[in-house]
Parts: sequence; structure tokens; C-alpha cells
Amino acid sequence: MSSLSVADAPPVVPEPGWTPCQPLPVLDALRSFVSGGATGRRLRVAYFRRDADQHLVGRVWFGPETEGPPGHAHGGAVAAALDEALGAAAWAAGHPVVVARLTVDFRAMVPLGIDAAFDAWVEGVDGRKIRTRARLAGADGEVLAEGHAICVTLATEHIEKLRAARARRQRHDRGHEHGHPTKSHA
Repeated sequence: MSSLSVADAPPVVPEPGWTPCQPLPVLDALRSFVSGGATGRRLRVAYFRRDADQHLVGRVWFGPETEGPPGHAHGGAVAAALDEALGAAAWAAGHPVVVARLTVDFRAMVPLGIDAAFDAWVEGVDGRKIRTRARLAGADGEVLAEGHAICVTLATEHIEKLRAARARRQRHDRGHEHGHPTKSHA
């Protein structure tokens, strides 16, 4: 494991013209495998909307718990970050989706501790299929990975089930915070 410390994570500094956003309204950000935990040792992701073209952009930090090859992020961690960004780009454009097919082209190894930037956008819409693209780059602009996805629009009923499940989890968590375990009625 790398000697990289959580304290080594740089502060999130948006580029000029980037407006903070939360593109995934049904996601419990604290429980998200990818973007959960702003102080974690795995991944840290911050989302923004770029004013110029309305693309979803952001920063991702690859912490010590993403290590694959010594000193570098595991390809699965890179793919997970792109997976969430690709789906989030569709949500941000008004298409509630899940990723059905994900393709990642790895261009360079991703060093641990890097403050990488991503750019994600909707490429096309064909009925329930939404095609998205994303690019992950280092501070010097070197493209580290590119991804594209075919996403499938969720039915309204499914979105309501996701929201209800999130609300149940939040009630359950609040009960545990106050020392009163609550029953889960899944």
C-alpha cells in the first residue's frame, strides 16, 4: 500500500466558469462507492457544471485505497470514477439512467494522489438509450482514460423506489445515531 496520506488530498478548486452541482439526486452521497466520503482514503469526486457548454465536469482524487500497480490507481477505480461521471452526465441533462454498457480506454497509468479532471457529456439520445462520453486528464492535460457508455432511462416507478429506499436508509441511520436501532422493512 502507498504511503500516501489522506492529508495529501488537495483541496477541490474549480476552474473559472465551473458551478458546483449534485447531478445524482437519488444517490445518497455519503454511501456512494465513488463519490461518497469527502475525507475518505479511496476516491474523492466533486461535480460542477461548466457554464460555457453545460458539460458535467469535475475533479477526482485517487487515494491510497485505490492502489493497483504500485503507486498507481487500479483500473477498476478509474473505471468506477468514469462510470459514475458518465451516468451523472445523463442525469444532469435530465435523463434518469443507469449505465448498461461501459467501455473504458486506458491511455496512461493514473498515479495515486493525482488531482485529475474529468469532462462528461451526452453524445446522443435514441429513445430510452442515452449515449455519454467522458475524458479523465491529469493537471498537465494528458488524457489518462476515456470512457463511453450506453445508458438506459429508468421508469418513473423505479426512480420512486430508489427514492423510497434512500429515505428508509436515512431513517435507519438517524435511528442508529441516536442509539435507537430501527427495524428495516425492505
